[in-house]
This record gives sequence, C-alpha cells and structure tokens, in this order.
Amino acid sequence: MFKKFMLTASSMMIASMLLVGIASAHVTVYPKEATQGSYEVFTVRVPSEKDSATVKVEVKFPLDSVAVSRFEPKAGWKYDIAKDAAGKITGVTWTATGDGLGATEFGDFSMQGKVADAATQIIWKAYQTYKDGSVVEWVGANGSDKPASVTTVKAKAAAGATTDSHGNVTAGTAAAGDSSESNTSLYLSIAGLVLGAAALIVALVRKRT
Repeated sequence: MFKKFMLTASSMMIASMLLVGIASAHVTVYPKEATQGSYEVFTVRVPSEKDSATVKVEVKFPLDSVAVSRFEPKAGWKYDIAKDAAGKITGVTWTATGDGLGATEFGDFSMQGKVADAATQIIWKAYQTYKDGSVVEWVGANGSDKPASVTTVKAKAAAGATTDSHGNVTAGTAAAGDSSESNTSLYLSIAGLVLGAAALIVALVRKRT
C-alpha cells in the first residue's frame, strides 16, 4: 500500500514539474521592468517547444510605449525591420540562415530602444515560426495559454530625486528646499547676534563719554 502511494505521489510530482516547464516556456522580453524615458537593451528570449526547429521570430512594437532603433547582430540569423509610412520602426523579424533553434535550445535576440515618457507598460506581441510551417502567436492576455510578454514601466523620478540602496526614491527638491530654509534661518540668527553686539558696543561707548 505504501509503495503504491509513493509511486502515485512521484508520478504526480513529475507531471506537475513537466507542466510547469511547459507553462514557463514562453517567448519573453527582458527586462520585465523599466522606467519612463529611459534607454534600455531589450532581450527577446525564444525557447523551442517542438521537435521541429524554430526558424523565424517576429516581434511587433507598440509605438505609444517604446521606440526601438538598434538591433544586435546574431550569428546564424538575419533580421528585417518593418516601418510605417512615417518611417518609424514598427517591428522586427529574425530569420534563421542555418538550422535555427532545436527542440532543446533557446535563443536571445537583443535590441535597443527608448521607453516612452508616458508609458505604463510595454506589450510585446511575438510570432514564433517552426520549420514545419506552424506558427505560435504569443499575443494573448496574461494568464492565457500563449501570453504576450509584458514589461512594466515605472514612473520616472522627479527632478533632483535620488534613490537609496533599497530602491526608495527620495524627493531631492524638497530636501534642497528644507536645506535652503535652514540656511536662511541660520544667517538671520547670525545677523541678529552681530547687530545686537554692535548696539551693545555703541551703548557702552556713549555711557563712557
């Protein structure tokens, strides 16, 4: 009875591990977090999930959230850039010039761009093409079978703000204002002491004369 229980438990554990591995094998763009107005190097990580090799990867850019302008060359792959009528880069397609990515392989494709000043998130829609002609569309909502990768965008720090070792933002402008007010009070106090001393000296001189 105990052996049967252990065998069942082991089978369930192995099955759950396989499911986790399958669920996590998505096309993902890193970093997962960026800051408004910042320049970032974004890396598209593409794992193969089939016996057939991955031979093409297309990523579309949401122009209201990010402006991608540079692409890192990758051995064994070429890339083609898509643009709109205004000349803005709207996406990129990497195509294998060799065997592509095998069943146990993954590839990283890097690009550089600027995060929009008002962006709150970047939704990366990706299309993965296999050698057998099948296409997997990574365009779904978070939690779906084929979700699009999302980069969360933080608000940029206020002018003069600083970040401590724990990542907390300190309002530098307010601190500077407090410092200025403190200095003004100090100067007024010193001036008061000087005037008081001068008045005392004048009074003593008049008394003697």
